[in-house]
Amino acid sequence: MAGRFAPRPPRADVRGGTPRQGFAPGRVRVWVPDGPLDLGLVLGPLRRGPGDPTFRTTPDGSVWRASRTPTGPGTLRVTAHGDGVRGEAWGPGAQWLLEQLPRMLGADDDPSAFVPRHRLLALTRHRRPGLRLARTGLVLESLIPSVLEQKVTTLEAYQAWRLLVRKFGEPAPGPAPARMCVMPAARTWALVPSWEWHLAGVDNKRASTILRAVRVAARLEEAAGMEPAAAQERLELVPGVGPWTSAETVQRSHGAPDAVTVGDLHLPGIVGFALGGDRYADDAEMLRLLEPYAGQRHRAARLVLLSGRVPARRAPRMAPRGIERL
Repeated sequence: MAGRFAPRPPRADVRGGTPRQGFAPGRVRVWVPDGPLDLGLVLGPLRRGPGDPTFRTTPDGSVWRASRTPTGPGTLRVTAHGDGVRGEAWGPGAQWLLEQLPRMLGADDDPSAFVPRHRLLALTRHRRPGLRLARTGLVLESLIPSVLEQKVTTLEAYQAWRLLVRKFGEPAPGPAPARMCVMPAARTWALVPSWEWHLAGVDNKRASTILRAVRVAARLEEAAGMEPAAAQERLELVPGVGPWTSAETVQRSHGAPDAVTVGDLHLPGIVGFALGGDRYADDAEMLRLLEPYAGQRHRAARLVLLSGRVPARRAPRMAPRGIERL
């Protein structure tokens, strides 16, 4: 598609990619962004693995999301539409999802605020003009899977999220693709039996953190209206939620351009290799390299990851435990 809106369709899921038929049309909103927009780049971070029950892409380039909004569960389908984006939504949360559509697609984000000071970042930004930072306005939706990702392999975390959402969530409203689900409500998370956490591969520490979070779910969701730094402070009042988890959360819930992830196993080395030629960088060195981008450090790190310039692995990946084939 030519013009200033030129999305690159995300890769379609192999399984369950056909929307269910026989449902009434949903509520519709068309929004025209003020610059390039790549649906895959913007919405990709909201997807927790290829089997995420709350996120699906279909062969026509549509992106489907199932969310638990302040007004109830809802399903949103986002597609390219002329020079803009067409959102169609179903369920009690449909109107809320459509009202939030521009923000989710980066309407509040200002890519021009980023000034590249490294050739790699300048080149990557030129090649990816449609990158914007999504803002969902939903905190638990990003916090719970981020807690599941603490100190385990990505595949283990993705499996836990998939199993728990499918077992304790509810079917996505409307004609969503097969097996799409809305994540459980806070009260439902609180009632998940201990053995179900175990069966999903979630240790007691992470399960306890999630249980503490959902007990104060209303207070945490209020953080969606705060500045990102203040929101992180509130999230970190929950024992078990530290800077890594709070940053991963507000990057999605707030579209926070400066919420750089510290405490990550791989990111410091990747940033160090790309910007400093040092693959052994630690958090302190990563923050030093990102200091010229203060206010935009998350965007800078995201561009580093999109550049593809990463150090070669010197050891095999950590072997996942008990992972079913995706």
